[in-house]
Amino acid sequence: MNFDDAFQLLIGHEGGFVNHALDPGGMTKFGISNRAYPGEDIRGMTLERAKVLYQRDYWGPAGCDAMPDGVKFSLFDMAVNSGVKPAIRCLQKAAGVEDDGVLGPITLRAVASMSTSKFIARFNGHRLQLMSSLSTWPAFGRGWANRIAKNLMEA
Repeated sequence: MNFDDAFQLLIGHEGGFVNHALDPGGMTKFGISNRAYPGEDIRGMTLERAKVLYQRDYWGPAGCDAMPDGVKFSLFDMAVNSGVKPAIRCLQKAAGVEDDGVLGPITLRAVASMSTSKFIARFNGHRLQLMSSLSTWPAFGRGWANRIAKNLMEA
């Protein structure tokens, strides 16, 4: 999987303009939030601009290109949904290495040494555990759980 393929899958989860009162991100379009990007025109966000931001700020920093094909999208989707460092920490927990939030050679070797299906199951288990501990789980948990379920069905 490459970034373009992952972006197309991601946009299937991320809708148009939303301004939910309980969302700490504030106004959001294509998953790009006002909180994360206060200098961006969220209402006027184009799909092309969102794609640039996703590649620059999530796909690259999360190290998705260094992941096995089956893991790339899971990591990318969590980085977008929860942040790059939490996604890398979840990746590290799933790989059984120290979860310091820094993607390095130890983490990469550990991920590569596991079967993809086992790794994806462990990763998404840790992801759900983290997300269900968030104060916003009551408002958004059902949607997040459905998002993860869809990812698992497509894995």
